Amino acid sequence: MTVILTNQQRVIVTGISGFVGLNLQNYLKKAYVIKPLSVRYLPNQKISIKSDVLIHLAGKAHDIKKVSAPIDYYEANYELTKQLFDAFLDSEAKVFIFMSTVKAVADEVREVLYEETVPDPKTHYGISKNKAENYILSKEIPEGKRIYILRPCMIHGPGNKGNLNLLYQIIEKKIPWPLGAFENQRSFLSIENLCFVVKELLANDSIPSGIYQVADNKSLSTNELIKCLGKTLGKKSIILRLPQKVIVFLSKLGDVLHLPLNTERLKKLTDDYVVSNRKIVAAIGKPLPVSAEEGLKRTFISFKKQKK
Repeated sequence: MTVILTNQQRVIVTGISGFVGLNLQNYLKKAYVIKPLSVRYLPNQKISIKSDVLIHLAGKAHDIKKVSAPIDYYEANYELTKQLFDAFLDSEAKVFIFMSTVKAVADEVREVLYEETVPDPKTHYGISKNKAENYILSKEIPEGKRIYILRPCMIHGPGNKGNLNLLYQIIEKKIPWPLGAFENQRSFLSIENLCFVVKELLANDSIPSGIYQVADNKSLSTNELIKCLGKTLGKKSIILRLPQKVIVFLSKLGDVLHLPLNTERLKKLTDDYVVSNRKIVAAIGKPLPVSAEEGLKRTFISFKKQKK
């Protein structure tokens, strides 16, 4: 028989079956009663929220294959968020956390991205998330409620098969890394650090409502990632510095032939995208538990385990 303590907060999570949702559930389940909410946008639907907390993770992620219709983003990321936020305002729930993205602000970052940066998203993904943020911010926050908009950068961790998995396959197969000529700096976010931030927001009612970017404690270049990956796997990493023009041409060819390297993936692997986490760290008053390097090592080790 399962006994639920009456003093545990009830937390409803949308999108709980996704990568972030599964990890967040495991991270919070000892301290909170977690309930999934399966929901998708339907016109004029009314949603009932019976919990202390609503964490909204569900949405449509960026489609690197570019086959999704624009309306899919606006319904999943904007219209559904409006419905859920309205339901939250009408409920007795005290905390609303919306998982947005740094792409709601900018697709390219020349220096460092801060919360104060004026948003100028270019993709339907970023624009739809930005519209959702603006809708939330346009509402007056009732007394006793707290509202947090989180903007994570590239999230990684055990079980995630994004661009870092592509790097793993290259090193694991002893293929030379051909993008050494691209010198860049990018921010990453360990899933454990993201879960830590969410738990702190739930536990500390003195943290002000608002927008918070979430990133690891330092940025790394892709070349540094390759070296870290090689060291973690105990394999020598070979970095080639092929002409950038050649690589760009091959990535455009990848768009047409649906190859692993396309323009979208090249952009994610080689562009600068440094995200400041100073606001959230100051608000929490604690350092993030996992360093950028350690988080990446854990992710890379998980790829190795999955391979066995």
